[in-house]
Amino acid sequence: MNAGGLDPRGCAAAVEEVAGRLGVRASVAAIDGDDLAPRLGEVIAAGHPLAHLETGEPMGARADQVVVANAYLGGWGITEALVRGADVVVTGRVTDAAVTSGPAAWWHGWSRTDWDRLASAVVAGHIIECGCQATGGNYSFFTEIADMRRPGYPWVDIHADGSMVVGKHDGTGGEVSVGTVTSQLLYEISGDRYYGPDVTVRFDSIEIERVGDDRVRVFGVKGEPPPPTLKVAAGYAGGFKNSFMVGLTGPNQQAKAKVVEDQIWELCPYEPEEFAAVRTEIVSGSTENAPTNELATSWFRLAVADPDPEKVGRAFSNSAVQTVLASIPGFFGLWPPSDAKPYATYWPAVIDRNGVQELLHMDGTSVPIPQTDPGDPFEADVLDVPVPDPPVGPTTEAPLGAVVGARAGDKGGNANLGVFARSDAAYGWLRVFLTTERLRSVLPEAADLEVERVEFPRLRAVHFLIHGLLDEGVSSTLRLDAQAKGLGEWLRSRVVDVPEALL
Repeated sequence: MNAGGLDPRGCAAAVEEVAGRLGVRASVAAIDGDDLAPRLGEVIAAGHPLAHLETGEPMGARADQVVVANAYLGGWGITEALVRGADVVVTGRVTDAAVTSGPAAWWHGWSRTDWDRLASAVVAGHIIECGCQATGGNYSFFTEIADMRRPGYPWVDIHADGSMVVGKHDGTGGEVSVGTVTSQLLYEISGDRYYGPDVTVRFDSIEIERVGDDRVRVFGVKGEPPPPTLKVAAGYAGGFKNSFMVGLTGPNQQAKAKVVEDQIWELCPYEPEEFAAVRTEIVSGSTENAPTNELATSWFRLAVADPDPEKVGRAFSNSAVQTVLASIPGFFGLWPPSDAKPYATYWPAVIDRNGVQELLHMDGTSVPIPQTDPGDPFEADVLDVPVPDPPVGPTTEAPLGAVVGARAGDKGGNANLGVFARSDAAYGWLRVFLTTERLRSVLPEAADLEVERVEFPRLRAVHFLIHGLLDEGVSSTLRLDAQAKGLGEWLRSRVVDVPEALL
C-alpha cells in the first residue's frame, strides 16, 4: 500500500503492532529512498540541479525553503518484497500505477525488459488508480448510467501477455464500458508517451473493446524503455493566500462587482501591485427573471497571495469587512473572510537515476533495489490505423457535449484535457474540427498559453496539455477550480457548429 507518506518504516512498524495485537501473523515490508528533502544540498552538490520542468530554473538556494521532495519510485521494490514473502508492503512515494505493476510483475514473473507487458500493467494501474472514476465517476455521459447512487469499485484481471479485462463486482452501481474506461485513460496524461520509472507507455497503442456487461478488454499496449531520469515532486513554502466572495444579485452585476473591487482597494493599505498575485472573477450563476433569490445571484471573487501573512490576512480581510454597510445593494457574502492561509508551491523536476537509492526493509534487513537500466532507446512499432473522414452536410449550432465527452485534470501547473467521441463518424469530425486554434477560441482562458495537442485514433480521442493554466500548481493557484476538474465540462458546454448527421 502506498500509505507510508514520509515515514514508510514507521508506518510498517505500526502495521506490525496492530497485527500483533490482533494475533495475526504478517510479514510487513517497507520501501524508502524516495525522500530527498533531508539531503537536498548533497543532491544538488552531486550535480543534480533539480531544474523546474517548465521553466528550466535550477532549484538553487530555493532548496532551503523546500518542505517535501520525493522521487517517484516504480514497482520493482514491491515485486521484490512479494518475492521475499511479504504480506503487506508499505511504500513511500511510488507512482500510482506501481501498486498494480509491481504485483503483476511478481505474479507473472516478468523481467525488467518486458516492456510491452510492463506498459500494459501501468495502463491497468492508471485505469483503476482513481477508483470509481473508471465506473462512472466524473463521466460526461453519466445520465446514461442506470444507477449512480453508489458506483462499484473497479478491478482489473491482468493476463500473462499484458492484456487485461476491466470490470466491477456484480450488483454494484455505475458501469464499466468503453466510454468510462476511455474517459479514465485520458486523465492526467501529458501526451502520447506516458513516462514512468519502469517503462514508457505508448498511449497511442492502446486498444479497447467491450467483451460483456460491465466488462472491457484492453490490449495491444506497447512499451519503450523509461527515461534515464526519475521525476521529483517538491514543494516549498510559497507564502499565504486569502479570498472572499460577495453575492451579486439581480441587475447591473458587472457594475456591482466593480464597486466592490474599487472599495476594497480604496480601503486596503496595500495596492494590488504590492501583492505577489491577485485574481478577480465573476462566478456567474444568475438566471434572468429568476424564480428564487439564489438563482438571481452571481458571485464576485477576489483572491490574493503574498509571502507576508499580514498583508493577505488582517489587512486584506479588514478591508472586505469595512465595505459591508457602504457598498452595493443586496450586499451579502461568504463571511467572515478567513485569515491568511499558508500554501506550498509545487516544484516539478527530474533527477538522474543514480541519484536515488531505493531500499527494501524486511525481516530486519535492508536490501538495495537497483534502478532499471533504460539501455539503448528505441521506438515501439505502433501501426497507423485508418482515420474516418468527417461527415458532410449541413450543420447546426449545438453544445460540443452533444457529440463528445471530455475529461480534465491537473498536471502540476498545467491542465490536461482529453476529448473523446463514441463513433467513428464523430471522431472523424472531432479530429478535424477541434484544432489547437479552435480550442483557443472556445476556451478563451487558453488563448495566450502554450498548448500541446495529440491524437489517439484507437481511443477516438484528441488530447490537449494547456501549460500554465493552473499557475504554479494546485496548492498555490488562486483559481476556484484549482485542479481544472471542470475544464472538460466547460468545453462541452460551448456552442459550436455541429454536423446535423451527428445529432
